[in-house]
Amino acid sequence: MAVQEGDKVPAATFKVMGADGPADVTSEELFAGKTVALFSVPGAFTPTCSAKHLPGFVEKAADLKAKGVDAIACTAANDVFVMDAWGKDQNVGEIAMLADGSADFAKALGLELDLTGRGMGMRAQRYSMIVKDGVIEKLNVEEGGAFEVSSADHMLGQL
Repeated sequence: MAVQEGDKVPAATFKVMGADGPADVTSEELFAGKTVALFSVPGAFTPTCSAKHLPGFVEKAADLKAKGVDAIACTAANDVFVMDAWGKDQNVGEIAMLADGSADFAKALGLELDLTGRGMGMRAQRYSMIVKDGVIEKLNVEEGGAFEVSSADHMLGQL
């Protein structure tokens, strides 16, 4: 069963690219005492993710922060090297690029997406959430291949 608004974000460890190479960041480090705009994409460098989803958060980062967001993070079931390369390609600035390589976080949320039939393996659904001090305040999960409720614009309307 998928998480719902009011639930605590499950414990997880993500990989991020640090100055000295891949590093761990825990969900506790990411969410404790902060308001975080987290969004998930099915895959780095995929069409909708690269043309609309990530660029929308890059474009609206200052607006989100002006409405009280302390940090913005993007997660995908890709490895840390792919997430780092995609972040550089998209000029993400301060957006944290969180690698959930084995989709463990997606599974813990109940928001995994099986794309093995398309040769992509286990991924995460497209979603966004506002997390305040580790608790999911708003959760926006897309239906099918849609891109509507998980956008930065939609999130801005929720803040």
